Amino acid sequence: MKTKKRVKVNELAIINENACGIDIGSTFHVVAIGMQDKDVRKFGVYTKNHLILIKWLKENKVKHIAMESTGSYWQTLFSALQSNGFNVILVDGRQTKNLKNKTDIKDARSIYQLHSLGLLSGCFLPDELTEQIRVYHRHRGNLIEESSRLSNRMQQSMRLMNIRLDSVLSDIMGQSGKAIIQALLNGEREPQKLSTLVNYRVKKSKQEIEDSLEGQWKDEQLYVLGDCFTTYLQLEERIKQIDQKIKEILEMHCRYDLPKDIKLTKKQTKKNQTKIGLEALSYQYYGVDLFAIPSVSHGLVLTLISEMGHGYNKFSTSKEFTSFLRLAPNNKISGGKKISGRVPKGKNTLGKALRNAANTVSKQKSGHLVTFFKRKAFQKGRAAAITATARKLATILWNMLDKKDSYKPMSNEVYTGKIKKRAIINMKNKMKRLGININEIKAA
Repeated sequence: MKTKKRVKVNELAIINENACGIDIGSTFHVVAIGMQDKDVRKFGVYTKNHLILIKWLKENKVKHIAMESTGSYWQTLFSALQSNGFNVILVDGRQTKNLKNKTDIKDARSIYQLHSLGLLSGCFLPDELTEQIRVYHRHRGNLIEESSRLSNRMQQSMRLMNIRLDSVLSDIMGQSGKAIIQALLNGEREPQKLSTLVNYRVKKSKQEIEDSLEGQWKDEQLYVLGDCFTTYLQLEERIKQIDQKIKEILEMHCRYDLPKDIKLTKKQTKKNQTKIGLEALSYQYYGVDLFAIPSVSHGLVLTLISEMGHGYNKFSTSKEFTSFLRLAPNNKISGGKKISGRVPKGKNTLGKALRNAANTVSKQKSGHLVTFFKRKAFQKGRAAAITATARKLATILWNMLDKKDSYKPMSNEVYTGKIKKRAIINMKNKMKRLGININEIKAA
C-alpha cells in the first residue's frame, strides 16, 4: 500500500515578537499576549486599570501592541500605552471581522495572532498638534449646526406670529435680520419703523418689507424668539473664540516665512467661514498657496489642516492619498478581468469637504477642471463627476504639498489635446483587436 507523500508547508514567520492584541470595549478591554487561557486577561476602563494593564504588559516584556478601533473608547488607552514606550497601532475592525462565533476573547486572540505575524496595518493617526486643531475645528462645526437649528426655530416663531421675514430676506440672521429681531424684542411693533432697519441692498420693495413685518403678536412666541436669539449670539461669540484659538496655534507652528513680494490669492469669506487671515496662515503652514486652486475655500483649507496636518507625507504617492480619502475606485480583478471598480463606502471628513468643493466646480466660468467635470457628468452622471473631480483636487493638493510647487492650471487647449491623443490611442487598439487597417476604413 502506497503512503501519501507529505507536502512541506512553509509556516508564517513571526514578525512582531512579544506582541499583544487588545479588543477595545466601552466597559472593559480584553488583552491577549498569547493563545493560551492564561495569556488572556480582562481589564477595566479607568485610569487605575490602565496602570495595572501597563504593569502586566511590561512584566511580560510586550513591545508591539495592536488594538481594534471602537468609537472613541480607544483614545485614552492608546495615549497611555504610547507614553509608556510601547509600539502601538490602531487597526480597522474590517481586518478582523471574518470570525465565526465572534466573542471578545476570540477577537483579542485573533488580533494578537495576526499582529505577531505582521498581517495587520495601522490606521492613519494625526500628530498631537493636528489632533489639537481637529478638536477645535470639529467643535466649531458642532456649534455651527446648533446655531443653524436656532435660526430655524426663530424663523418658525416669527412665522407663527405671521412675521414673514424669511420671504424678504435670504438670511434672517444677517445684518438686517438681526437688527429687526433686536428691535422686536425691544418692543418695536410699527412696520414702517422696522423697515428702516433693512439694508439698502435688499431687493424687495419697501411696501413688501412693511407688509412682511405686520404680525399677530404672541407673548410665548416672543419669549422663544428672544431666548433663541440670545443663545445664537452667544454661539457666534464662542465660534469667534475658537477661531482665535486656531489662529494662535497656527501662528506658533508656522514652518515657512511669507515672502514680501508674494501675491496670495484672496477669496471672499462666506457665512460661517473663519475670518483669521487663513490665506497667509496656510501659506506659512504649508509653504504653498492652496487658494490658487479653483473652488478651494476657507472651509476646505481649514479642514485639510485639522484632519491631515503635515501627515500627507505618510502617503508615498497621490494614489495612496486619494485611496485613503475614499475617492479612488476599489478595482477588483479576477482571472485578468475587472469585476468591479466602485468607490468604497465610508466616511472621511476631508474627502467629504473635497466633494463639496468639487460640486462647485461647475459654477466656474472656465478652466480645465470645469471641462473635466462636464465631461465626466456627460459620461457617468453628476454624482460620478463630483467624485472624479474631488479625486483630481486631492491629487493636485498632494502634489503641491509634497513637491512644494505652486498651482499651474492646465489650459483648455492642452487638456483637449490630451483627450484627443488618448482617443486616438484607444481607436488604434480597437482596430488592432478587430484586425482593421486604415485602408478598409477609407474604402468604407
